[in-house]
Amino acid sequence: MSIIGFIGLGNMGNPMAANLVKAGHTVKGFDLVAANLETAKANGVTVADDAAAAIDGADVVITMLPAGKHVLAVHGDIAPAMKKGALLIDCSTIDVDSARAAHAIAEKHGLLSVDAPVSGGVGGAAAGTLTFMAGGSKDAFAAAAPVLEPMAGKVVHCGDAGNGQAAKICNNMILGISMIGVGEAFVLAEKLGLSHQALFDVASTSSGQCWSLTTYCPVPGPVPTSPANKDYAPGFAAALMLKDLKLAQSAAQSAGAATPLGAEAAQLYGLFDNAGHGGKDFSAIVKFLRGEKLT
Repeated sequence: MSIIGFIGLGNMGNPMAANLVKAGHTVKGFDLVAANLETAKANGVTVADDAAAAIDGADVVITMLPAGKHVLAVHGDIAPAMKKGALLIDCSTIDVDSARAAHAIAEKHGLLSVDAPVSGGVGGAAAGTLTFMAGGSKDAFAAAAPVLEPMAGKVVHCGDAGNGQAAKICNNMILGISMIGVGEAFVLAEKLGLSHQALFDVASTSSGQCWSLTTYCPVPGPVPTSPANKDYAPGFAAALMLKDLKLAQSAAQSAGAATPLGAEAAQLYGLFDNAGHGGKDFSAIVKFLRGEKLT
């Protein structure tokens, strides 16, 4: 078992760290929010006073932070203090350029590194069923995979440095676009007098089938576990979807890729967020498409 430093114990980081503890690892964690540290302590994490204490003696350090600037600042601080040959895993969702810059910091200090953003939300983090999309060398991935497995339903090596982030933003661009498409279909069905259940029964077993419909249906009824049945309490907040769509657009511009539907999805979620609904689940976009006010 490994000694793991974990920096960033928020809604995702805390249950992820808890699963590492359950797997028998020694986890030392740090977060700027005192309440997050209390939760981590209750989950068996050894709470550190600062990031330096969290990484002291660690074989592996995992970061789960809000944005690229935070990742680069933290990695710049901790990499020189980590023991040579240790493994640095960033599970944040950030821009590809920052991810590759973080790898360069690790390499400069003789560390293995992996960018490993996740899919699966808070529920997946708690259940240990996250999908990890990993970028980095073969040696780094081989070292990271056993560490990620207690938190994962699936771990995929996507290629070299930054490719984990590339896979994440491409996947979430598909998700954002498809949820809007499913929402528009239900709004049209309502106007045409077609019930939600009838549309679901047809589309879920024919060419309209997709995850946004069959697992995360944006209207109440057909999929009882979807957020639509819980007043759109977030499994994945609209503000986070907007963040990922913006990252995808930034990457598209940098790479010279045409993503007109991704751009439109980013605009729609931007309007939704600006209207004050960023804290709702991203599937609540269906109410916005109807022109409804959200409570």
